[in-house]
Amino acid sequence: MTSGPARTSGAAYDSLSKSAANYVPLTPLSFLRRTAAVFPERLSVIHGPRRFTWGETYRRCCQLASALQKHGVGQGDTVAVVAPNVPALYEAHFGVAMLGAVLNAVNIRMDARMIAHFLTHGQAKVVMVDREFLGVTESALAHASEADRSFRPFVVVIDDATADITWPPNEPSYCIRRYTEYEELLGRGDPNFRWEWPTDEWAAISLNYTSGTTSNPKGVVYHHRGAHLNAISNALVWSMPQHPIYLWTLPLFHCNGWCFPWTVALLAGTNVCLRKVTAANVYSAIAQHGVTHLSGAPTVLGMLVNAPPQEKRPLPHPVAIITAGAAPPPTILTRIEDAGFKVTHVYGLTESYGPAVVCAWKPEWDSLPATEQARLKSRQGVPYPALEGLDVLDPKTLNPVRADGETIGEVMLRGNVVMKGYLKNEAATTEAFEGGWFHTGDLGVKHEDGYVELKDRSKDIIISGGENISSIQVEGILFQHPAILEAAVVAKPHPKWLETPVAFVTLREGSERCSEAEILQWCRENMPRFMCPSRVVFKPLPKTATGKVQKYVLREEAKRMPDAIESKL
Repeated sequence: MTSGPARTSGAAYDSLSKSAANYVPLTPLSFLRRTAAVFPERLSVIHGPRRFTWGETYRRCCQLASALQKHGVGQGDTVAVVAPNVPALYEAHFGVAMLGAVLNAVNIRMDARMIAHFLTHGQAKVVMVDREFLGVTESALAHASEADRSFRPFVVVIDDATADITWPPNEPSYCIRRYTEYEELLGRGDPNFRWEWPTDEWAAISLNYTSGTTSNPKGVVYHHRGAHLNAISNALVWSMPQHPIYLWTLPLFHCNGWCFPWTVALLAGTNVCLRKVTAANVYSAIAQHGVTHLSGAPTVLGMLVNAPPQEKRPLPHPVAIITAGAAPPPTILTRIEDAGFKVTHVYGLTESYGPAVVCAWKPEWDSLPATEQARLKSRQGVPYPALEGLDVLDPKTLNPVRADGETIGEVMLRGNVVMKGYLKNEAATTEAFEGGWFHTGDLGVKHEDGYVELKDRSKDIIISGGENISSIQVEGILFQHPAILEAAVVAKPHPKWLETPVAFVTLREGSERCSEAEILQWCRENMPRFMCPSRVVFKPLPKTATGKVQKYVLREEAKRMPDAIESKL
């Protein structure tokens, strides 16, 4: 009898261990290093009249790391940046990480007290601030020093020529001469600085505070591994080619620009910085620089399609646009694609490095009517390649709900692109990760084809007369009214029905004569009676810097309204 090959035991496999030859921690710093070596002469950054190549960007990032190290920044230290989409903030996404330090890109629309909270909570060792935001940052530093006399970060001013105000100002609250200007700081650094690769891919790379749709922002911590993987996933789900030209309509401070600073470096693309996001500026940048890709909340889509004719320009080629945030209304999706933009819909949270779910498009859907395509595209979809788990679960039992497109549960995620946790908040981290899933707080359904569709935030669902009302569904119908530009629906306490919907709307230009009675009558004709708003309020909607409507503000306003006389049913 001939004996077969010897069976390999598990122990034999286990004896093969990691070494410097076969294991290197993942980090998005590898994208910059490779691109600078392979494509050093390609344009990396366009900002007004300024141009940088990838070779120059790499050297500038090394200079930043070197200069920060001379000021005592090292492993685990926080460097905060208060700036719009300017080259210095892009460079900080690499230069800070080269030291093993942690980047905190601060929301520039926050007030001084909130910025002070971010700076002290993250214990920023260095604060880099664009000159336009020096006033609010000085106030924040004053608030911070009142709370902690030992808090004295090194301050660097980014003297960007596109800012609306000059630097230094005439009457600074501090002695401005003690500040260092950003280019001066770089001049102190070594362009050949030998930075250290992270020894652990689980090491923190950035700190992002939740966006402010709730009143209690938390510090979300990302690691090198997640940033690396989500940057690659961005390229895959968008089918991005080599050398894209990416327009920065999305704030770099929001989830680190959804990881696209690292994606653009991976693909040796060109970053077109945009300080102020207006329809005119976007259309102009597309025409001038040949922009191929941009990202933004549905409000950006609405801004582009509703821009006055004098601000629009014909697109020289189809432009790919990723949208995330609130579910985009199908009407907006139809109009934006008619204008020549090709939309990809993604979903995620600050806690998932930005987008981690995508409405992956299937070729067979191309033959469907435009309205049906828009309906399908408004769904959130399926996992990113780097997300290991996505499901809609019963929040109490953690059992999956039926895939029938109707049964509501909580959307939950798990995998390498879920945050490390909340900084200095163990209780909130434990609660968020209960049962081995990240609890998003978003309510949704799962369709038969596995695609997830949001129905509401758990705190935004409206329970009226025993019926669950999706505010997103009501908003989607309101968007179909020709006079309505924007809409947000929240719950108002009601003595009989428990809660009743209230609609806050912004009207299109030229539709100012549209009345509350007209909108209410239209609602009765286009949605079930129990879903109809009891009131319609005309006003600009309060939003975060990333375009999300701050519904908690609207809920407080709705509470103070008198009850509607008319019965709901």
